[in-house]
Amino acid sequence: MQQKRCSKAFVRICGCDEHPKLHGTVRFFQRNDGVIVEVEMHGLPETETSFFAFHIHEGDNCEGVGFPNTGSHFNSGATMHPQHAGDLPPLLAGHGKAYMKVFTDRFCVEEIIGKTVIIHNDPDDFHTQPAGNAGKKIACGVIRKRL
Repeated sequence: MQQKRCSKAFVRICGCDEHPKLHGTVRFFQRNDGVIVEVEMHGLPETETSFFAFHIHEGDNCEGVGFPNTGSHFNSGATMHPQHAGDLPPLLAGHGKAYMKVFTDRFCVEEIIGKTVIIHNDPDDFHTQPAGNAGKKIACGVIRKRL
């Protein structure tokens, strides 16, 4: 993978009206061989599993109840779920907090600028089409260039 102009991106995540204390950041760092994704979240709700689906969506804003403008999973390769470029590992919360750092070669940073990051209320089941039966969207943020 060739290095792209934008080598870093940043997202400030905010929870929906039902989860106003949910917040955090996602950082993307371009490398020659892929992208490092670093996530830090706070205020995740207590759930039965403590797992939360975590995806990049193709939409460009987080406006509206339930984040209706976020669209489907980012899927530049026209693949089936869970092979979409925007399908990322789930977050595992402890006491409402989650931290994850993961590497992916499914996209480059330049491709995702302006798209949205979504946290869902339920874990991704990794087989239901088209989005893994991940439940409602509980947090959202728009990916921005970071210089």
